[in-house]
Amino acid sequence: MNAMPRIYVVDDDEPIRTSLNVLLQGDHDVMCFAAARPFLDVAAALLPGCLILDVRMPELGGLELQRELIERDLYFPIVMMTGQGDVQIAVEAMKAGAVDFIEKPFTREDILESIRLAQDRLARPPAQDEQAAIAKTRFALLSARELEVLGGLVAGLPNKTIAYDLGLSARTVESHRAHIMSKTHARSFSALVCLALAAGVPERI
Repeated sequence: MNAMPRIYVVDDDEPIRTSLNVLLQGDHDVMCFAAARPFLDVAAALLPGCLILDVRMPELGGLELQRELIERDLYFPIVMMTGQGDVQIAVEAMKAGAVDFIEKPFTREDILESIRLAQDRLARPPAQDEQAAIAKTRFALLSARELEVLGGLVAGLPNKTIAYDLGLSARTVESHRAHIMSKTHARSFSALVCLALAAGVPERI
């Protein structure tokens, strides 16, 4: 009998920890931490697993913990939880190797899909060359203006800022964003960022 997938939850918000524990127990082996430092202190001794990590926490935030894990050469596929307005931080987390990010409040389906992606990454790390080739093929379908909008999105800029920079209306930027998602078959904004990073799309073209 195979062991249940291990999930580590690091969040200072007790209701979030309790909710995720209840949601995931039964199909996953869940271990919760109320702060980043206690997790970091034992990380080297933990079994392989996925990490659900909050961006904003006292003392040591999600990005800082992610950097510490990288420096110590400890690999945990990360799903970063963010609040509204933290898109730029989430993009930074993706650039540092996070598998996905998800905005609070999230649905059960959203978090389970993110965990599935993280578990896939743990089982089968992606071949970078193959991922880049797929991403470049999809982005070749975009127009020059769509690539400009994409550059702003990858930089973590809100639609209004991208619109101002490019001399467009916010509604036009929203339309371009929808077309980009459709053409690249990105299931979510985080998936789009992941593709863009694989393809080497520059920020703010």
